[in-house]
Amino acid sequence: MRRLLKWIINAIDWISGVGGFLTGVMMCLGVGLIMGEIVFRTFFNQTLYVAEEYAGYLMAMLTFCALAYTLRERGHIRMTFLHKVVVGRGRAYLDLACLTIGFCFCLVLIYFTFIFFWDSVVTGSRSMQISKTYLAIPQAFLPFGALLFALQFFSEMLKSFLVIKGDTEGIRIVAEATDQGR
Repeated sequence: MRRLLKWIINAIDWISGVGGFLTGVMMCLGVGLIMGEIVFRTFFNQTLYVAEEYAGYLMAMLTFCALAYTLRERGHIRMTFLHKVVVGRGRAYLDLACLTIGFCFCLVLIYFTFIFFWDSVVTGSRSMQISKTYLAIPQAFLPFGALLFALQFFSEMLKSFLVIKGDTEGIRIVAEATDQGR
């Protein structure tokens, strides 16, 4: 049973890593798009017309795709004042409770972002900009990213469970940084 849990944890961590890679690709595309706009305006006195719009889409897409990777790497802002009081297994139980709340929040987030996306699919919504972009394409990344985020919360819950059981061999657990800006 624990071997299956560890396999699930490692698979979800790998998927979150893919989300992090996609985030990097989208970041590079956004930078390239803005650089192209700068070059066109500076040297050719022209514009790409879609640079601002697509940079905004890319920013929303990469934000949602990065959520799971950031959680995996302990990059989200955390309120750790209770961690200073609670130690040992109690901390693992506290983490498990907090991760469960985060997981439930993600389920609600998936639902609402999917409704937002599906509305664009059903109505065929298009951008008001010159590109007339079919809005379901960039909006599809919202429920996708929220799903990745929920999966990573589930993985972190399983990690906390294994910490409580004292069986963490074969899984990657990132330690909380204690020197944040000090």
